[in-house]
Amino acid sequence: MTLEQLRIFLAVAEREHVTRAAEALHLTQSAVSAAVSALEARHGTKLFDRIGRGIKLTDAGKLFVPEARAVLARAAAAERVLDDLAGLARGSLRIAASQTLATYWLPPLVVRFHAAYPGIALDLVTANSETVGHEVAALSADFGFIEGGAAHPGLSDEPFGEDELYLVVAPGHPWAASAPSQDILAAGPWIMREEGSGTRARMDEALIEMGVPNPGGKLEFPSNEAVRSAVIAGGGATLISRLAVEAELADGRLVRLEAPPAARNFRLLMHPERHLTEAAKAFLRLALPDPRL
Repeated sequence: MTLEQLRIFLAVAEREHVTRAAEALHLTQSAVSAAVSALEARHGTKLFDRIGRGIKLTDAGKLFVPEARAVLARAAAAERVLDDLAGLARGSLRIAASQTLATYWLPPLVVRFHAAYPGIALDLVTANSETVGHEVAALSADFGFIEGGAAHPGLSDEPFGEDELYLVVAPGHPWAASAPSQDILAAGPWIMREEGSGTRARMDEALIEMGVPNPGGKLEFPSNEAVRSAVIAGGGATLISRLAVEAELADGRLVRLEAPPAARNFRLLMHPERHLTEAAKAFLRLALPDPRL
């Protein structure tokens, strides 16, 4: 089997759709189908069931997915070692970051890094904190940046900065006029990030600290921007990073309520067995106040 066949297999497996996999890989649909068929024929194993226009992994295909990912991860690691021999003139860097950091903290750093090292191809993966941990654990990313959230066993986890969650509502929300009681806070409605988000995990903790362990009227959204828009529209209250609402608080589209901000740390996730390339070291030296590199 070839690395290209493994890449094509994983693209189809992740999307369960040949056409979408072909579009993502910039290949023709026939080329993708031929690669999967060749892999199945070579090893006498059916990896996908074709059901009408749909496609599903077989049990064998499901077992093969982590093995294929591991092979590609090792190949990428070998390529990074060779890239290091060329210094920082060329190479690649893949960073996983949770949404708050990817949206508000990382972009200026990415711009500065690209200006300093234009030959390094930088790929930024944006996901919630839980998924970032999985990316780093699977060696799919050189390292990850998250805010708060649960521990990730097997990874090094170092705090490097601080953030605060503000309690905010729209100016026309009833809570903006007078401080709500604990019963009113408990009734909601509340606008929240999805499970697995670092912001959601810290918000849940903060609500317990406020005496609201079971808030009512919860609406979940998959991004800070969606949460912010729902709150501006009068959908309810939220606890959200100050980075995400500074402009809206300044221009009056949101109002911050009198409640102690919920503090949290930004954290760097790294895999202890992953080779840290010169490109990765250079980015961490740029990004962190004390990277110890």
